[in-house]
Amino acid sequence: MPRIHKCLGLLREEEIWLRPNAETASVGNLVLHLCGNVRQYILAGLGGAPDHRQRQAEFDEQGPLPTADLVARLTGLMEEVDRTLDRIDPASLLTIRRVQGHDESGLSILVHVVEHFSYHVGQISYFVKTRHAVDLGYYAGADLNATG
Repeated sequence: MPRIHKCLGLLREEEIWLRPNAETASVGNLVLHLCGNVRQYILAGLGGAPDHRQRQAEFDEQGPLPTADLVARLTGLMEEVDRTLDRIDPASLLTIRRVQGHDESGLSILVHVVEHFSYHVGQISYFVKTRHAVDLGYYAGADLNATG
């Protein structure tokens, strides 16, 4: 979340909705897509909430939605995720659930969401770095050459 917030803060609204080509989603679309994916897998898949996801709409949105709206959607969603995860019985993570047409254990749902989120945060970060030639400083102050 902090990385997405940082990236959104560095982009102008028109950059957030820029599609470099027909095969590339905008940063705004990726944020909407992450919201849809997390809502479907965590809130519906693990938490039992109704699944009303319209995945294609996440990519069809042309924007511009205000940056503050994207941030508010993410922030509100993560608050719902926290509440959902707080009430999950750890033993239930072995239970198989049907999500997006796939049979998934609760554990595999969590792994999927973390991997999927990380993948798209990487795409968003790459977009910002190429547009603004900046070091995003995710590891500022850390010695990444340390071993052991």
